[in-house]
Amino acid sequence: MPDPLFAKILVPVDFSPCSEQAFCTAMRLARQFQAGVVLMHVVDTRALDALNALGLARPSEEAGQKKRLRHVARLQLRRLERSDEAKGLGVTRVLAEGAPFVEIARIARREKVDLVVIGSSGGQTGQVEKIFFGSTAEKVVRTAGCPVLCVPLADRLARPAKEAS
Repeated sequence: MPDPLFAKILVPVDFSPCSEQAFCTAMRLARQFQAGVVLMHVVDTRALDALNALGLARPSEEAGQKKRLRHVARLQLRRLERSDEAKGLGVTRVLAEGAPFVEIARIARREKVDLVVIGSSGGQTGQVEKIFFGSTAEKVVRTAGCPVLCVPLADRLARPAKEAS
């Protein structure tokens, strides 16, 4: 029997509705291909750095802020891992810190994944940074070193096309 097309799937999540849709899609693919899943969240430390630089958070509180963010992320990852969609699948959780696209590409290479399934828009849409530097999904497509499936939010898929006037 030939090697499966996708033996290991990475699904980075930021817990936005779009990333949860990508998670569901990844679980269906994993079930179909009998693939292992690496479920990942990246604590975006750039956001903390920006808050500290603007004086909206004290640098002395940075360690506590990161600890709280890691704690919440672990709880959310556990919730997804225990969900009905993931039942019966081999899911490994990864929690990283840094720039999301950098960490996603690093884990994709380290874990030798065959496919990354990512939401096409995350919880931080509308930021000025996205206009100038692109979305995380776009950066992952360019840097992951393996196929990347970008999953739009479900309501965008179901939306009827506008009729011509």
